[in-house]
Amino acid sequence: MTEPAYTSETSAGQSLKNVPNLRYLLHEYYELYRYMPSGGSDKIRSHQRAVRETISRVIKSDPKVVRRPAHDLPVTDHLTRALNEGRMDRMASVIQAHEAVSDYLSWEYGYDKVPPGLSQKYGYAEIVGPNGPVITTEMTLGIVLFAPGCTYPAHAHKGITESYICLSGAVSENHQGVYAPGSMIFNPPGQMHRITVSKDEPALLAYAWVGAPDILVSNTMRFGKP
Repeated sequence: MTEPAYTSETSAGQSLKNVPNLRYLLHEYYELYRYMPSGGSDKIRSHQRAVRETISRVIKSDPKVVRRPAHDLPVTDHLTRALNEGRMDRMASVIQAHEAVSDYLSWEYGYDKVPPGLSQKYGYAEIVGPNGPVITTEMTLGIVLFAPGCTYPAHAHKGITESYICLSGAVSENHQGVYAPGSMIFNPPGQMHRITVSKDEPALLAYAWVGAPDILVSNTMRFGKP
């Protein structure tokens, strides 16, 4: 993964408590992982608790906030549609909280080499994590946007427990279910997963990564085996 370029905009007092909209967004994530059904799964319930507890620690630590240079990708042409669709569904408050921090979002691929065709249909924006804007090594939170008809190739994350929450649109993982707004996808460390997206609408997903700090900091995204 290429290292992001930060601005020198951080100034004395520029921390999470001084950026209310980012703090509100973290509270929205906390509530998502508080009330999201676990489906009776002990592993999923444990992950949800881990995400909530980590979010609480991050908020209490009042981490530094860094505004990254604005950066769009071709897929962000679909962002307005994805947000509009999300506003009309159960994820409306979460969608609005993301819109409020749009000035802090920088869209990335996360790969040195992006497979042909994927560069037009995929992008993510990290919100909390080693690459900011809310700087922490305890977890990673962000959003990922898929254009209609996108196929995100099979990949896995070594040492990272991952979950997606669908905010708008619909996706399938490994052709084993359809996830609509308000549903969660859970991927334990090392689990291979491939995502496909409806041909009619874009999909916007929130994601959470939980793992050891050294793994989150040094994580290299690649397709194929972890």
